[in-house]
Amino acid sequence: MKKALVRYRNSVFGRFVFRNQKYAPILFFMGGFIFDTLTLGRIDRVYDTVVLCSHMTLLSITLYLYNTVDEARWEGTFIRRYFEYFPLVIQFFFGALSSAFVIYFFRSVSMSKTMFFFILLVLLLFANEFLKKKISNKYLQFSVYFFISFTFFAFMIPTLIKEMNTFIFIISGLVSLVSTLALIRFIYRSSPGTRAEISLKKLIGLILSIYITINVFYTLNLIPPVPLAMDTGLVAHDVRKMNNEYIVIYEKSPWYVFWRKYDTNFHRQASERVYVFTSVFAPTDLKKSVFHRWKWYNPETGKWEVTDKINFKVTGGRDRGFRGYTHKNNLREGQWRVDVITEEELVLGVVDFEIKNTSEPHKEGMVKKSF
Repeated sequence: MKKALVRYRNSVFGRFVFRNQKYAPILFFMGGFIFDTLTLGRIDRVYDTVVLCSHMTLLSITLYLYNTVDEARWEGTFIRRYFEYFPLVIQFFFGALSSAFVIYFFRSVSMSKTMFFFILLVLLLFANEFLKKKISNKYLQFSVYFFISFTFFAFMIPTLIKEMNTFIFIISGLVSLVSTLALIRFIYRSSPGTRAEISLKKLIGLILSIYITINVFYTLNLIPPVPLAMDTGLVAHDVRKMNNEYIVIYEKSPWYVFWRKYDTNFHRQASERVYVFTSVFAPTDLKKSVFHRWKWYNPETGKWEVTDKINFKVTGGRDRGFRGYTHKNNLREGQWRVDVITEEELVLGVVDFEIKNTSEPHKEGMVKKSF
């Protein structure tokens, strides 16, 4: 094994890897991200569940081995000989697990509600480049681990028990908090090197601050109510159900607005109905009531006024999401917003648009599509 390793390091490829080893952590992080982006689809699939649980388990084991490598019992073992590669393995699993929640969260069309997670992802991606000790920094290791663990359990527990609400989210967070603190305590007691390097009180305080921050963001509706997510949301001129398909007619957005299907300028003829169509993803067997909360912006008061709150049921198991729509008549001109919310009033997504009255039917940029 040692001779093979020497030959590898002396080869052209080995020398290239050695010269560029400073980029290895970020490449392994991105490798894990790309792997799950290409393979994951639905949180309730057996494959997805097995992959995510395997990633989380192997990450926990690798963290333990890397942080306890100075123990005498590892002397002369495979663990001691190749521990220098463990940070790369940790980076891979960080990337793989981070990509999972990006995939599932980005089913939502409400960018404002998920931007928090993208900011965290970017910080995760580049944090190692700004920290001198990079992934060997134990405060960084366990902070990232706890955030990923929290997200993992927030998805997995509702999916497995077929129930989701604020209480379940709190339970998921507590499971993650307890398991993370238990792992930290176990490593701290087992590793003299870890005890010398970190302050246990400081690390626990950091973990608790992350826990509180995530719960505050959830309370402020800045985190979607996972594992529910909105696949599609748009304002339409007509919605009809034919042969278990919804035929939707709507105004297409300009080509340069690639992140939105519909045009936010809704041209409405007198007495024409205004429809809002949504498709909500839910794991198999998970049932939930979803509401469309219609709001109009009053320019005189400068506030949004709720005009209606209409509900429909969401039943999991459909790849393209559970479809539904609501409609209203005689809407006044101006800015409108339809919040897609749960019973607890957690926001799944937002469909915003501006109504502009016209004397003739609008024909430019109209699209007819089935969902």
